[in-house]
Amino acid sequence: MLELKISHCVAEAVSQLYAIKMEAKNITLQKTRKEFEGDFTVAVFPFVKASRKAPETTASEIGNFIKTNLDEVEDFNVIKGFLNLQISKTYWINFINSNNIDNFGFKEIKDTNPVLVEYSSPNTNKPLHLGHIRNNLLGWSVAEILKANGKQVVKVNLVNDRGIHICKSMLAWQKWGNGETPETSGLKGDHLAGKYYVLFDKYYRAEITEMIANGIEKEVAEKQSSLIKEAQDMLRKWEAKDKATIDLWEKMNGWVYKGFDETYKRLGVDFDKIYYESNTYLLGKRIVDKGLTDNILIKKEDNSVWADLTADGLDEKLLLRGDGTSVYMTQDLGTAELRFNDYQASQMIYVVGNEQNYHFDVLKLILKKLGYSWADSIYHLSYGMVELPAGKMKSREGTVVDADDLISEMETTAYEKALELGKIDDFESEEAKQLYYTIAMGALKYFILKVDPQKNMMFNPSESIDFNGHTGPFIQYTHARIKSLLRKADWKVNCDLNENISFLTKEKEIIRIIHEYPSIIMQAGENRSPALIANYAFELAKEYNGFYQEIPVFKEENEDLKNFRLVLSAFTANVLKSAMGLLGIQVPERM
Repeated sequence: MLELKISHCVAEAVSQLYAIKMEAKNITLQKTRKEFEGDFTVAVFPFVKASRKAPETTASEIGNFIKTNLDEVEDFNVIKGFLNLQISKTYWINFINSNNIDNFGFKEIKDTNPVLVEYSSPNTNKPLHLGHIRNNLLGWSVAEILKANGKQVVKVNLVNDRGIHICKSMLAWQKWGNGETPETSGLKGDHLAGKYYVLFDKYYRAEITEMIANGIEKEVAEKQSSLIKEAQDMLRKWEAKDKATIDLWEKMNGWVYKGFDETYKRLGVDFDKIYYESNTYLLGKRIVDKGLTDNILIKKEDNSVWADLTADGLDEKLLLRGDGTSVYMTQDLGTAELRFNDYQASQMIYVVGNEQNYHFDVLKLILKKLGYSWADSIYHLSYGMVELPAGKMKSREGTVVDADDLISEMETTAYEKALELGKIDDFESEEAKQLYYTIAMGALKYFILKVDPQKNMMFNPSESIDFNGHTGPFIQYTHARIKSLLRKADWKVNCDLNENISFLTKEKEIIRIIHEYPSIIMQAGENRSPALIANYAFELAKEYNGFYQEIPVFKEENEDLKNFRLVLSAFTANVLKSAMGLLGIQVPERM
């Protein structure tokens, strides 16, 4: 990698010129700003104390050393304390000649211990919603980026298929469902379960309101509600493996899984392994029992079991309720141990919203206290909430932005936009349908993934489908434009470019951006951030469009230069397709 070679050369220059030891990793190398001549810039201020010379003199001395010892650097200039290095045209041409391939920037997978990436983690009492969309897209993309960095990756999903919330849906269907099924209702199974989760809450709230009106305090009413007591009793029956309860649970969960699979297919996400909370919570309870035996955990008078973390600056954490039923933390303890035993993972990444930051701090700490040496391999990829302009979502109140509805809305909007702009005028019906689906998914995925995962975001469907903005469709259209250009040229790739080609500044800027791609993939992997890939793809597409508008390709009479521009265009298309692929976004051949 050129940047690394330059950093090593700078370190060597400082060592020989000023007798100070400097590691290449501590050298700050940046892209030269567009208003200055150069490709890479080194700030020399950290070396001035050792050189005992002015910044300009120090920069000139280091520049001369690099120019003498590094063939890739043909010249340099100094602006105050900044050393701007100019890379030779020969290097750039050789770079294109040797790298215009489909897997450019990807490392070969060599790691034996995989990285596990958990995402989705739905509850079987409701359909996937907008928050799940961000979760799924982020988790899937991070997994693909890690693969591109040479990591062996296992994509896993933990289905929360048991607990009081599941029992609420089951109880409501039992009471008021009248035997309704997905077939008789016309609803997807996950939507049907969600309908009864909302219905439970409706009747539960009505009961609480009535109890309060009769003089019972709210907190007491919430605990003494007949509905909540029935749901808790159903949970106890489930844990006791009561046949009728298990049969109902399996039936309703079966509906939900079928619904989930349809949504996952539409989103284009998949999993290598699916875990179920119903299979892991007992393992978690055994871990808790052992913690009690070893006097690491404590049991209170009501028989509930807790981890006392107050000495570590946290609080006490409930692990088992007094009636012996488990909580989320119990299940997560069991799942973590099971996964490590299954894969001996080098890292276990949990893609979970930032409202669970405390939960994962506690999970790691409890595992450490229980003696699990691999506890530090747990990494919480904490992401911000996503909302629509209408505001926050609440599942139990039925105000959730449903994933299926949003995807359908995006398809409709993409169709209307494509029709308005004449993008599908010469397409057959099925081809047009596939195109606006591709545009819709590109708009949705890009708009969500271009935002740093740690930040909260507002998703605006209408803004996401803009063929001229910072959007997925803009990048998709750029790729299609390049493919149209190459078809028009009836051209086959000839990557044996003439080293003496004299290209323009805009062309060199495209080469520089393409040259950064392997580094961007590495940074995105280190930071677990698809946003770096997304914004890189936009920068490349924007730069190429500027080139396309200003610099002729077919009117160029010099065949070597014409071929160079076609090769550069093809290389750009390859990188755009690769980068968008890491985001799970398809790029059409024409539109």
